[in-house]
Amino acid sequence: MKVWVNGALTDLENARVSVLDHGMTVGDGIFETVKAVDGRPFALTRHLERLARSAKGLGLTEPDLDEVRHACTAVLDANPMPLGRLRITYTGGLSPLGSDRGTDGPTLVVAVGESVRRPDTTAVITVPWTRNERGALTGLKTTSYAENVVALAKAHDQGASEALFANTVGQLCEGTGSNVFVVLDGELHTPPVSSGCLAGITRALTVEWTGAKETDLPMDVLHSAEEIFLTSTLRDVQAVRRVDGRDVPGTPGPVTTKAMRVFEERAAADRDPKSL
Repeated sequence: MKVWVNGALTDLENARVSVLDHGMTVGDGIFETVKAVDGRPFALTRHLERLARSAKGLGLTEPDLDEVRHACTAVLDANPMPLGRLRITYTGGLSPLGSDRGTDGPTLVVAVGESVRRPDTTAVITVPWTRNERGALTGLKTTSYAENVVALAKAHDQGASEALFANTVGQLCEGTGSNVFVVLDGELHTPPVSSGCLAGITRALTVEWTGAKETDLPMDVLHSAEEIFLTSTLRDVQAVRRVDGRDVPGTPGPVTTKAMRVFEERAAADRDPKSL
């Protein structure tokens, strides 16, 4: 396995980042997860645009996107696999202990791990914790991910693959690593970015390709929606068959089935769909 660390490919066994890296000590970093099929990344341009937005929002030095793109290519070429999870991590770099950043510059790591195609349906739970739609990190894809780790572990304990959050005013927000869509009266809806959810790449493409409406939704919509599905980089569009103790009948339903088909066809036709 070859990994890109600060300007060069290296063997995994020799890949090193300082124990004083700000990404490790205080979670001062951002990341992107990119699906790679047969060595070709999907929607890389959109992911790099979001990486830059996250860096700006966190106050990190602007990443050199040409370098990041080169690193992605190098890692994928060095590690051939049918389906990969490409991970780009960009942190505040070597820093003193505490919240202040150092002056050595950022750390860039790019790695890839083998993945498998997700099942067509899954189960989810809701959790009592909330997303803060007004927080300093809202909308940024940061490495401060412990809240998601706790919620996802709770989901796994209950036989589910994802946990869904409300925001502070009780509206449906997002999953630990996914966006959520619901079908109401035959129409497709998803929470707006103003709910506090991450502006997911797969979410945006699904909205564009299906005409889904961005709608403020109460959390209890999960108990009445005709259909529910998740979107994320490695899920694409995945139907939800159970929420907490409620089975969603007929999963995947007709709207979800169409969204799955449209996403698969459009993604296959254009491996790097640009932003509108």
